Amino acid sequence: MSLSLPSFSGATRKLILANVGVFFTLALLDWAAPAVGRLLTAGLWLQPAALFHGQIWQPLTYSFLPLGILGTLFAMLSLWFTGVFLEERFGSRWMIEFYLVTAAGAGLLASIISYTHIFGLHPQMVTVGAWAPVMALLVAFSVLAGDQEIRFNFILNMKAKYLAVLYVVIFLALLVKGDDRFGALAVLCGAFCGWLYLRVVPRRGLSFGATESLYGARNNYYRWKRRRAARKFEVYMRKQNREVHFDNEGRYVDPDTGRETTERETNRKLHDKRWMN
Repeated sequence: MSLSLPSFSGATRKLILANVGVFFTLALLDWAAPAVGRLLTAGLWLQPAALFHGQIWQPLTYSFLPLGILGTLFAMLSLWFTGVFLEERFGSRWMIEFYLVTAAGAGLLASIISYTHIFGLHPQMVTVGAWAPVMALLVAFSVLAGDQEIRFNFILNMKAKYLAVLYVVIFLALLVKGDDRFGALAVLCGAFCGWLYLRVVPRRGLSFGATESLYGARNNYYRWKRRRAARKFEVYMRKQNREVHFDNEGRYVDPDTGRETTERETNRKLHDKRWMN
């Protein structure tokens, strides 16, 4: 991937604009009404103690809060380059879903781990920033196009799979020795959630899979109703001294041909009332 910029459109653009919009909104609040800005940030960042005491929106909102100018800049550039590739491959709905699900999954998983107090973590720690879902995007990119060369910090060329490993090592080091250990843990959890999403979730996303399951359940219900109606009709016709047969799917079996008829043929035969004369 060269320094030429990809197209700025679709879900990727919406996510970037949302992050940038929050950045400038909070910047203006910090200038015009610092108390309001601090109160809003404290309600939207990720803090395990607050999360498990009712502030269940935090696993989503923390990823839109800015982590400094440079942190936000490089996160948005990474989101732009990796997001465009993945959106072109899977679609805009998948892109939005992947970003939100991995952000929420990373926040929830990191919050749970914080209660183990490993590496000096504790539930009162907080974190903000888009790096958790961005790291998930980078991992997804490296899994799907690992040999694609991209620029580390737009300076050093390396393959995507090596870049993902390098980022994981950096954040592991920050988890062990850094100042923002909970933030590093959230980013590592984001990497794990990105890999898990690709492995477990249907290719077209959770929402599409849920919709397909809903339609499948609905169609199964309609098939059951059709089989039930067919059995009732068979009983009714036997009382009229006439035999009709349906297959296991409730389709009418033509006694002359011994095969299931099409829906049009079935409707024509069942609505033919000449036998009643």
